Amino acid sequence: MGTPGEGLGRCSHALIRGVPESLASGEGAGAGLPALDLAKAQREHGVLGGKLRQRLGLQLLELPPEESLPLGPLLGDTAVIQGDTALITRPWSPSRRPEVDGVRRALQDLGLRIVEMGDENATLDGTDVLFTGREFFVGLSKWTNHRGAEIVADTFRDFAVSTVPVSGPSHLRGLCGMGGPRTVVAGSSDAAQKAVRAMAVLTDHPYASLTLPDDAAADCLFLRPGLPGVLPFLLHRGGGDLPNSQEALQKLSDVTLVPVSCSELEKAGAGLSSLCLVLSTRPHS
Repeated sequence: MGTPGEGLGRCSHALIRGVPESLASGEGAGAGLPALDLAKAQREHGVLGGKLRQRLGLQLLELPPEESLPLGPLLGDTAVIQGDTALITRPWSPSRRPEVDGVRRALQDLGLRIVEMGDENATLDGTDVLFTGREFFVGLSKWTNHRGAEIVADTFRDFAVSTVPVSGPSHLRGLCGMGGPRTVVAGSSDAAQKAVRAMAVLTDHPYASLTLPDDAAADCLFLRPGLPGVLPFLLHRGGGDLPNSQEALQKLSDVTLVPVSCSELEKAGAGLSSLCLVLSTRPHS
């Protein structure tokens, strides 16, 4: 089946959703969120969209903000996409489940095959799912349960799917990510290191590993550009975010580093993997 990372296909489209005023209002605070600077959060989101479109060359599709969905910009939790298949998730928080509707419509319009989670006992947040190019790891966390992981396995039968216990409040993608086609990056916390050790035991494929001082720095996006002969990109936290991890990221020599800040959006629980959905195939026209 080739080498690790081959399944991380060339990217063509990215999907994001605008930041609503309710994210910083009393409505957002009512969802248990700290106060944040709305203008700064919207600037960060705009810069992210610009880098996806201009630096990475992706066709950017932006859903409008919805005031009834304060956490709508975290649309990475609403779907798991591989090839031409999109699994629409069932977020743990009932208040977030309406977020999937607009994402479903957008992915349908792009011609993806839509798979629904029909089991009311299942919960799955998309940022608990890490695809390495050869296999899936699904974090069993506060947000995602065994039944949710089983539905991932049922949906993507061409790939091995393993479950990884995640301790604390994090999603799996908040602890580790792919720093290259054969490299797993992980934070230095006990939770992150336990997750990486569990993945090493479960996999049949050799991955290099890189430990970063900050867990949030491991929430990065490895993306192959649409143009052949161009180094893959690693979209990572930068621009003043997480300075302790920047030197370690420079060790990733087989990617072009693309830094982006989301320090304000992070207050709402956002990481890079939650702020966009990237399609690794060219959808049907």
